Amino acid sequence: MRHMIKGEWGGATRLIFGIKSIDARIKACYVYLELKILNSKSISLLNKLTTITVLLRASQSLQDLVKQEVASYGLNAIELTVLEFLYHKGDQPIQVIGKKILLSSGSMTYVVDRLEEKGYLIRKACPSDRRITYAALTDNGERLMQDIFPKHTEHMNAVFEGMQLNETIEQLKQIGKRAKAAKNFNHVS
Repeated sequence: MRHMIKGEWGGATRLIFGIKSIDARIKACYVYLELKILNSKSISLLNKLTTITVLLRASQSLQDLVKQEVASYGLNAIELTVLEFLYHKGDQPIQVIGKKILLSSGSMTYVVDRLEEKGYLIRKACPSDRRITYAALTDNGERLMQDIFPKHTEHMNAVFEGMQLNETIEQLKQIGKRAKAAKNFNHVS
């Protein structure tokens, strides 16, 4: 026991074993262990809080870059996201677009209205279900995306150049799943 403690605690051993009373030694060991545990927990918590801050700042920087980039086309980031989704997936039900890009139905209606006013998309009724409305790119919307998307891809590639993202993406997905689960259970463990 003394050898194990000495190996793990180093200089604390001399202090603890310098105490005459065995009870006082035990109490000193408990205090030392509590301090070690608290210190490791606070370091771990600090790392987690730093990670959250770094993630939020990186996200904000990317959003700012995209906002700046698309503003020159008279768009905002959400409008670009909708156009990009339609550009890659073709005509889609408006409700599906909202779910995929995480927009409420009210916000989605507003965005589709704005893009329709700008002449980049149109609404199409579903031939088999009158409750469903599709959004589709117009020729102007298609041309705009043919112009924007290669430049946007180039900018994003430059931001992530040289980074190995596969593991990072998986870790971020796990963080998202855990945060969602914690929110659903109304606690964080």
